[in-house]
Amino acid sequence: MTSTRILESEQIERKIQRIARQIAEAFIDADQIHLISIAGNGEPFAHRISEALQSICNAHIETSTLKLKKSAPLEVPIQLSNDLKRLTGEQVVIVDDVLNSGKTLMYAVHHILSAGPARVATAVLVDRIHRSFPIRADFCGLSLSTNLKEHIDVTIGQKWSDSDEAVLTD
Repeated sequence: MTSTRILESEQIERKIQRIARQIAEAFIDADQIHLISIAGNGEPFAHRISEALQSICNAHIETSTLKLKKSAPLEVPIQLSNDLKRLTGEQVVIVDDVLNSGKTLMYAVHHILSAGPARVATAVLVDRIHRSFPIRADFCGLSLSTNLKEHIDVTIGQKWSDSDEAVLTD
């Protein structure tokens, strides 16, 4: 098995800052933006985006976490850490670390749509471009064409750290 570091900590931080600026620009008229992280690595990634957004835009940034079973989303009920009804008519960005097949984000978007938000966008650190579901990343740090046997592991903390990285293994 070989490993290749595709993003180092400083590169990840620059991508977080860029994604935050893109979100701020896209939601420039929003009074409030809901960042919903996918449980796991989506949480620290969303936390870092939230901090960056708070420093550059006037919108109130609300964060919550969506828990679902990634391998079989229909087996266990999807849970949002905040009341789903709070998203009615709101601006929402769903955040995850890696977009693989699109299955996780598709089920997350489906769940959020049941609340009737005004807008839903997606943000990922790495997009592998291997879609099985019709979903895309609206805000993306890195698009990377990989083969199906390869895997991307992201290590990211709540705060910037030298140990943050994204590694491609085969």
